[in-house]
Amino acid sequence: MTNLNKNDIENLLPHRDPMLLIDELHDIKKLTSATGIVNVKKDSFFVQGHFPGQPVMPGVLIVEAFGQTAAALTAHGIDKATYENKLVFLMGVEKARFRNPVIPDCKLLLKIEAIRSHGRVWKYKGEAFVEDMKMADAMWSATIVDKK
Repeated sequence: MTNLNKNDIENLLPHRDPMLLIDELHDIKKLTSATGIVNVKKDSFFVQGHFPGQPVMPGVLIVEAFGQTAAALTAHGIDKATYENKLVFLMGVEKARFRNPVIPDCKLLLKIEAIRSHGRVWKYKGEAFVEDMKMADAMWSATIVDKK
């Protein structure tokens, strides 16, 4: 299994701070599964406004982090020449559930799995945890597109 740090992830994804949410990718099984790590900090960009005095990581950012983890897994696993000048775009989100609030000053683990692929379209599922508590889960689809 392979692990990637933030610099490695930046070489796979076009996202940059503050929108590059995943800090590490662990337990990578080529094109099958991985665990993304988001260090949710007290100075994360969303803390000041969501919500003042009681910050919570927005659910849409948890879904975005799921998508980034899946995109990094896919980009890391496919042939570099095939992925050159390509992007992974989110197509749809199904069954997203937010079970517990994600509070800053924690490590959010995103355990994702590629369910299937058909051409350029991929389907994934994932669960988000802080320590052993499930925070969210979702299923989503994404596609690989040409950069313009």
